[in-house]
Amino acid sequence: MENLVYAIILLPLFGFVINGLFGKFLPKIFVGALATLVVFAAFLISLNIFLGFTDHSAPIIVKAFEWFTVAGVQVNFGFQVDQLSLMMMMIITGIGSLIHLYSIGYMSHDKGFYKFFTYLNLFIFSMLLLVMGSNYLILFIGWEGVGLCSYLLIGFWYQNQEYGKAARKAFIMNRIGDLGLLLGIFLIANQTNAVDYLSVAQNASKFEIDGVVIMFITLSLFIGAMGKSAQIPLFTWLPDAMAGPTPVSALIHAATMVTAGIYLVVRSNFLYHLAPSTLDFILYIGLATSLVAAFIGLRQNDIKKVLAYSTVSQLGFMFIALGAEAYTSAMFHLMTHAFFKALLFLGAGSVIHAMSGEQDMRFMGGLKSKIPITYWTFLIGTLAIAGIPPLSGMVSKDEILTALWAKSPIVWAITLFSAALTGIYMFRLLFLTFFGTFRGTEDQKHHLHESPISMTLPLVVLAVLSVVGGFFNLPHFLGEGNSQKLSHWLHQIYVPGITHPEVEFGTEMILLALTIVMVAVIFFVVRNIYVTKKKMALPEEEYKGLERLSAKKLFIDEFYDATIVKPVEGLGKGTSMFDKILDKFFNFVGIGAVDSGKAFKKFQNGNVENYVLIMSLAIGLILIVNFILQ
Repeated sequence: MENLVYAIILLPLFGFVINGLFGKFLPKIFVGALATLVVFAAFLISLNIFLGFTDHSAPIIVKAFEWFTVAGVQVNFGFQVDQLSLMMMMIITGIGSLIHLYSIGYMSHDKGFYKFFTYLNLFIFSMLLLVMGSNYLILFIGWEGVGLCSYLLIGFWYQNQEYGKAARKAFIMNRIGDLGLLLGIFLIANQTNAVDYLSVAQNASKFEIDGVVIMFITLSLFIGAMGKSAQIPLFTWLPDAMAGPTPVSALIHAATMVTAGIYLVVRSNFLYHLAPSTLDFILYIGLATSLVAAFIGLRQNDIKKVLAYSTVSQLGFMFIALGAEAYTSAMFHLMTHAFFKALLFLGAGSVIHAMSGEQDMRFMGGLKSKIPITYWTFLIGTLAIAGIPPLSGMVSKDEILTALWAKSPIVWAITLFSAALTGIYMFRLLFLTFFGTFRGTEDQKHHLHESPISMTLPLVVLAVLSVVGGFFNLPHFLGEGNSQKLSHWLHQIYVPGITHPEVEFGTEMILLALTIVMVAVIFFVVRNIYVTKKKMALPEEEYKGLERLSAKKLFIDEFYDATIVKPVEGLGKGTSMFDKILDKFFNFVGIGAVDSGKAFKKFQNGNVENYVLIMSLAIGLILIVNFILQ
């Protein structure tokens, strides 16, 4: 078993090393195939371990070596495979291998082909290290690894200065969150004399409920999650991350990086259970994020930007669930979101590929018949995220909404409104892109064609998963026993004592019916606006009122620029001026030293008689001064 665990983590690393060292000299098909196969092999091994696991299986702890000991805290470098990490491993490697396969076709003409797959493999390795590590420090190493890889991949087309700025923005904003995570880890070690999950969980009972220490720890960890999972106020980097190639967007937004924050909170549930105030804070941050991002998405014209704000909003949904301690609901939505969001991003990439690089929906339209496979799979993804039954997104969202009704009907109503906004901007995207008449150029129209099989096959697989994904955790009223497979699977990783108020069957049916009716009404209303009445999307400058606020992203970037970026730049310029003054001072000192050296050089000419004369004069002068002073 240990060898299998090592293989999962080392296979992507092997692909990274081989392609990194020799990829420049190897055929593209070999580079792409190797990168894809190592990730798929890691998926098969994860699946094999999964099949031998049950919901009652004890965690597998693999100790690689003793790392270090400091202040009485023993830190081992090792891995922990349990129900939670197995779930994440299968999502990362499964979705990751499909994205790798898709990339072979999408990046086939790119000069940096081998570099791209090298970075992708390193990304998968870092993410696996994050979820498989047995302690918080290994998690942090993986955490920083995916941060580095995101910088490399978002700025992959670095010749474009704007893309480089987007990469730097993502890197810097994530470092803010990472500082919080690091502080939390240090305090955990200080308070429990341990950093491995099992030991920390055993020692967690020493903390006072809602005490200062536990609140500081949980808030610090959540700050890290806010950065990585793009929650207010650290969310603006994620839409800008669309600068990278579309497969990167799918990888970051669906299966890897942005889910790390969710994983961190669920993994640390034994700490958050002791901090109800922090959980409330998480809930309200998630609520605000889901609303703000959904509102901004309403009037975006870039197809990838709409999906990006959709990701931020859906992550908000997950954090709302975490705040209500509905951990399984959050993980369930994380899984279904990985299916349909990867599908939507890869589908958007197929559209962009067909449109010769065009991403603006105002210049699309009428693509339904031109790229049918992309259309039908994209339709499934859209219906899934909007919440059309029986697709996966509907089932996972319903679980979250039901849990929220039990906690607070007001929170439920606000979350439902956010879900309604999701349906509006996603149906708008669908109709503007695939329906109506073609609005592009003649050259684009001539170029329109379906993507190659390496790109369409992942779309079909993800579409199937988006349909059946909801059956992994059906609502309890649809069956007994094994209907809620994911709930049973994950129950062992949670701290005992987590309870949720029961929702009556009749009430749950009414809530479900309201959700379905709402989504159906939105579908027909939006279809009437953009298909029947043929309303067109406008440039952001032409929108008025609330529409302008949405198109301009609530001017949040401008606010950050005015209140943070510009003052920091001003401080930097002031520091630069101070450096120039210091440089002049030290240059003066240096020049003086050189000149004095040149002066003394005249006395050091190698003539011994001169040295004796100078010494004699100096001694004589000292004696005269001493005599006078006496």
